[in-house]
Amino acid sequence: MATDKLFNVVGVSKLDGEYKVRFATDIMRIKVLAKHGHEDIRLCELDTALPKYEAVKAIQTMDEYQDAAAQSAISEYLEDKAPKASKQAGPAVTSEVAA
Repeated sequence: MATDKLFNVVGVSKLDGEYKVRFATDIMRIKVLAKHGHEDIRLCELDTALPKYEAVKAIQTMDEYQDAAAQSAISEYLEDKAPKASKQAGPAVTSEVAA
């Protein structure tokens, strides 16, 4: 489901051995993640609030996210959430059966 929400805090964290991309509107989200058992919490505050997809693209090249675990989580998110190509309306294709 697409959302119009904007986030100015984005990063990665590890929960149960799996890294995932995390989003927040406040850097204090770190405390909540830690309280719920997340490890290796790396969130950064962006200069401007962005939609999720754009925020992940923004952290993709940052030095603190260049390790294999973070890049894997980022790449997986970008692949899963990549904008779908819109279907172009073209001529309808019909098949005829020759008798």
